[in-house]
Amino acid sequence: MHAPYTAEQHIALKRVSAIAPSPDGRWLAVVVQRLDQDGAKYVSDLWKVPTDGSTAVQLTRGDSRDAAPCFRHDGALGFLSNRRPNELKPDEDADKRMQVWVLPAAGGEPQQLTDEPLGVESFKFAARADRLVVLAPVLPGVPHDKQRETAAERAKKGPSARNYRRQPVRHWDHWLHQNADRASTHLIASRSDGSQRQDLTPEATTELWIEPEFDLSADGGQVAITWASAGADREEDSAIVVVDIASGARRVLAQAQNTNFGTPLFAPDGRTLAVNHSTRSPTRAPRPLLALIDVASGARRDLAADWDRWPAAADWTADGRALLVTADDHGITPVFRIEAGSGAVTALTPRAAGGTHSNVVALVDGRAACIRSSLLDAPECHLLPTDGSGAPQALARLSGFEPATAWAEVEHIETRSTDGAPIHSVITRPRAAPGSGAPKSPTLMWIHGGPIGMSGDGWHWRWNPLLAVAQGYTVVQPNPRGSTGFGQAFVHGIWGNVWGQQCYEDLMCVADALEQRSEVDAARIMAMGGSFGGYMTNWIGTQTQRFRCLITHASIVTMAQFTGTTDHPAWWYLEMGGENPYADPARYDRYAPIRYIRRWKTPALIIHGELDYRCPIGEGLNLFEALQYHGVDSELVIFPDENHWILKPRNIVAWYDNVLGFLAKHMH
Repeated sequence: MHAPYTAEQHIALKRVSAIAPSPDGRWLAVVVQRLDQDGAKYVSDLWKVPTDGSTAVQLTRGDSRDAAPCFRHDGALGFLSNRRPNELKPDEDADKRMQVWVLPAAGGEPQQLTDEPLGVESFKFAARADRLVVLAPVLPGVPHDKQRETAAERAKKGPSARNYRRQPVRHWDHWLHQNADRASTHLIASRSDGSQRQDLTPEATTELWIEPEFDLSADGGQVAITWASAGADREEDSAIVVVDIASGARRVLAQAQNTNFGTPLFAPDGRTLAVNHSTRSPTRAPRPLLALIDVASGARRDLAADWDRWPAAADWTADGRALLVTADDHGITPVFRIEAGSGAVTALTPRAAGGTHSNVVALVDGRAACIRSSLLDAPECHLLPTDGSGAPQALARLSGFEPATAWAEVEHIETRSTDGAPIHSVITRPRAAPGSGAPKSPTLMWIHGGPIGMSGDGWHWRWNPLLAVAQGYTVVQPNPRGSTGFGQAFVHGIWGNVWGQQCYEDLMCVADALEQRSEVDAARIMAMGGSFGGYMTNWIGTQTQRFRCLITHASIVTMAQFTGTTDHPAWWYLEMGGENPYADPARYDRYAPIRYIRRWKTPALIIHGELDYRCPIGEGLNLFEALQYHGVDSELVIFPDENHWILKPRNIVAWYDNVLGFLAKHMH
């Protein structure tokens, strides 16, 4: 039978990835990723999606990356792009850098606005003023007009040495820098046409080096930005610094030891700043909180602190009376409204509607827009009222995906664990033909990463269960201890060096329950996972032989030795409860799969990206050699050009081909 959905179809879908509302609220500027002409990489276009539900119109074209839309005060649409400028002497490396471009409000061709020598990382226009702020890398001590030439010369002739005096030295898939002569991110202001350029942080080195976040007040007078420094626990602290653009003066608005402040959002009147903050501790799991800061006085108060969820601030309502946030909640990710005064929380998306919501933005008419997806439908733009009076309303579809409701179905279940705690799982399976009943099917248990995270009713571009369901498998995604959306006590159940303890028990109880279900073939259940899910798959391999086969991606197999090779060792100490891997490595390794590798008998597929610095490739190589040495049926798939995730289109197809091929060999 022909599969209703394939990996080739999956990579060919258009990916709705970001939205921005026009000043009048009549349309959304939407970023849509697609395959380039050769099918070798993803590029992106901008689309105009009317909020009245009428037909969408493509605004930009070509094999460039048009991204991060933001409207200027005059209605022009700004965006980042690596498109080539129209010059008599074109810059041959222009496609390697992003710059700010604009589409004039009156129409016409895109116009390049900035020409930062080393490119632009992110930008914002002021909503009601003639102001542009960008983040851009700058070489210290080099004149602006010599930056590009100097950078090219150094790249060509070297040296390439990087010197370090403290951690971290890597982040996800790239090396950080602490050399005084290396480019560092600066905050740069100008008029909204790019003129009168002003470097607001001329002495910055590592303060803005790891994914800085900022917001620009609507009047264009102030920027709030995260400001990094070394914490007492050797992890990075991040404060909120406010910069007065006219004077260049900076002041710290929020700072605390071993604490990270992030996602600053100015209220429409600029008087209040919303931030998320979380304090790090080896004895308790982090708990992100939402806070409001009076910009003038610096007075801070937590908002909805008694709400046992992890709110992610998205936007203010147009009237400034409330914040729009998303939060994981029992297997779905709804949109919530939190009143700025009382902290009262209202769900704006009905639980019965399910789904995952992101990129929430407020419209001037009081409504909001967002990107919504589910396990059975790809991300698309939706509207929703911000008073809780209705369900999300779909706008023009851009993905090209036909919802899978005709051939797949979803069920949420709960299983009692060994300590009585309810463990949520979401099941995606083939839809049975009417009157045929549910045939027994091979079942895949997919374990999420994190370990703090959630498997929920949302679309996943990298680990999409529909690709397996289309081959006749039932996919079960459990939320064991450590999962978000079930309360802070549940999250804390994974904190410390207890990874192989209750979380493992939770998963085995889910497996027990699956074996009793009428549609599940108890003799054909497997387990797989990535990152922490890969670790747990490895632990399962050393503790039980109940599964037909195992697939482990970007995994961890050691614990003490992993400490010095992961990109953020200081965070690893915290996750392990502050234990010392050097004083007592045996205790530290009590849940390390490598210690019990002789017990592993189950066939295994190991997948790893060579550029993965979070879970370095040595973990995958260690595991493969250990299994080969002990005669375990095992295979290794390496992607030399991928990191923690598999992102390139042809590699995505190869990933699914390897996974589904391995399953076909062992599950049938």
